[in-house]
Amino acid sequence: MNRYALCLASALLLAACTPDGQAPATDAAPAAPATQTDAGATAAQVPSKSHPSLQVDTLDGGRFDLAEHRGQWVVVNFWATWCAPCLKEMPELSALDAMREHVQVVGLAYEEIEADDMRAFLQKHPVVYPIAIVDTFDPPADFDTPVGLPMTYLIGPEGQVVEKILGPVTAESLEALIAKAGGPAVEA
Repeated sequence: MNRYALCLASALLLAACTPDGQAPATDAAPAAPATQTDAGATAAQVPSKSHPSLQVDTLDGGRFDLAEHRGQWVVVNFWATWCAPCLKEMPELSALDAMREHVQVVGLAYEEIEADDMRAFLQKHPVVYPIAIVDTFDPPADFDTPVGLPMTYLIGPEGQVVEKILGPVTAESLEALIAKAGGPAVEA
């Protein structure tokens, strides 16, 4: 397949997961690393796009607070029930969350849906990680408004955005990104 056809196929795949069918812009550049003080320690970080805060109520009646997961790698996954690639990656994300103590996944359902309808959906597509429904008109402030789904953020143990990924992910690709960023490597 030539490069033009590959680019066209990729654009069509991503466009399939936007509500209006328009192809999303690609903006997958990683955020800047954490700032260092002269002593070499990470400076205190205020919530921002590079060190986001996230506090959401989850469908199980709990509350997910990103700050409570310092020391872990956190996968923040924007998704929707109507997005086929989102549904395909859910078992991968669930397995990653279940198998790796140093990784926490949180799913942010980016769609207008009632909580009871989402619970019914999750009965058919169960996951072990917490799910929250986020307001499409007022998404979490420290994260970019998704231009396509799925949109995944890999947050490092110090709260910094390590990678932003537009399109589907796998447990293997996330583990490779974690290892590349200095986290534990998984043996083959």
